[in-house]
Amino acid sequence: MKTQLHIFLTAVMFFTRIPCPKWVDHHPDYLKKSSRYFSLVGILVGAIGAIIYIGASFLFSTEIALLISMFSTIYATGAFHEDGFADVCDGFGGGWTKEKILLIMKDSRLGTYGTIGILLILAMKFSALRELPSDQIPLLLIAGHSLSRFIATTLIFTHPYVRDTDDSKAKPAARSMSANMVLISAVFGILPLLFFNQPWIFTVILPMYLSKMFLAAKFKKWIGGQTGDCAGAVQQLSEVVFYLSVLVLWKFI
Repeated sequence: MKTQLHIFLTAVMFFTRIPCPKWVDHHPDYLKKSSRYFSLVGILVGAIGAIIYIGASFLFSTEIALLISMFSTIYATGAFHEDGFADVCDGFGGGWTKEKILLIMKDSRLGTYGTIGILLILAMKFSALRELPSDQIPLLLIAGHSLSRFIATTLIFTHPYVRDTDDSKAKPAARSMSANMVLISAVFGILPLLFFNQPWIFTVILPMYLSKMFLAAKFKKWIGGQTGDCAGAVQQLSEVVFYLSVLVLWKFI
């Protein structure tokens, strides 16, 4: 149990800015196993967003409460996945060879494609949540964050890590994923869906996974696999797809 707690806290330290005990570090052995708790970290981040949204909604409109909630989750993660999505936009938008794409993705500077991409996906996330019933938003935030992180772990499982360098802290977490670890991630990823009263909510997994397959095909074609940025891009896209899918189903079912 202590070992599993250490692995989980390693995941919390790696994927968020949430303070952890001093004895938790980025040890490769624990990082290799931390992805199993990626979805559980999503529950934690989503819960932060949900609590902030509920508190802010007592003082402000739904729109302002949503923006404050989105800011809180971005702050909690240090824009970890948003940065990955922007890097992927820049890399695949401006690169035409594997080497060039990987080089652009590694560049810390934000380019035109990344700027446009991150603005659009955040706007889409806000707009979709704004259209959903306000009393369901807290649970939707938790489910969106957890389930999208599960989808991201499936990319790590199905596609090889392609960077040759060993200087990335993300490498251990992005290249070691067993079937058991995916199963654990699935349990935590799907868990929040059980708290909805609508059985159809489980159908959103399909469009989310299709969005992963769409990006994965691009990654396979151009760079032969995935990187940590690619997993972040999958997380961001599948989270938005989750909100959009729920919105569509809520209107027509």
